[in-house]
Amino acid sequence: MVEDPAGGRFVLVPTPIGNMGDITLRAIEVLKEASRIACEDTRHSSPLLARLGISGKPLVSLHDHNEARRLPELLDAVRGGETVAVITDAGMPAVSDPGYRVVQACIEQELPFEVLPGPSAVLVALVGSGFPVHAFRFLGFLPIKKGKRLAILEDSLETEGTSIFFESPHRLLSTLELLAGKHPHAPCCVARELTKKFETYHRGSAAELLAHFQAHSPKGEIVFLVRSS
Repeated sequence: MVEDPAGGRFVLVPTPIGNMGDITLRAIEVLKEASRIACEDTRHSSPLLARLGISGKPLVSLHDHNEARRLPELLDAVRGGETVAVITDAGMPAVSDPGYRVVQACIEQELPFEVLPGPSAVLVALVGSGFPVHAFRFLGFLPIKKGKRLAILEDSLETEGTSIFFESPHRLLSTLELLAGKHPHAPCCVARELTKKFETYHRGSAAELLAHFQAHSPKGEIVFLVRSS
């Protein structure tokens, strides 16, 4: 971390991916001490902050559509000595969420920043799947176009270890149909609603998971994993 004589800094603070009890003591401390909090969605973050007893703190929206425009204001705040906490709706900022531009700007402009450890659906799903953890890669959300989606899935079957994706419940059946159509025995796992009351892991071949979710409509937040065959 670059030291700043003015004392300002950014802190990327992971928030729970489902179970509110998963927030760390250090994350709470930073959020209480921050001069302002940049949230992906202030309406979503307000209940969490209220539960932590944090009120009256300036909240600033920072999401994919305004991150580039809003960033100069936050950079000036840090230069002025403020601590700006950056949180997203769930999990680690910058991982398929806002925060990447913050880190890049801090590096380029030599402004101090910290990244706190904490909840991440990627690692929870990887370990819970039972798939290989010695080699893995996270590839974010699968492409919308079916051709590109299938190409990435087929590449995952040829890449050693485990490939991890975020997937929409509305598109999971389409993804399983694509994979099962070409590779029915491909080993897959659907990790759903992680850390929440109805958390489930569904492990099996692409064809088996397709049959299951055709009979049971997928709901909730989903991490989709594919193991090399």
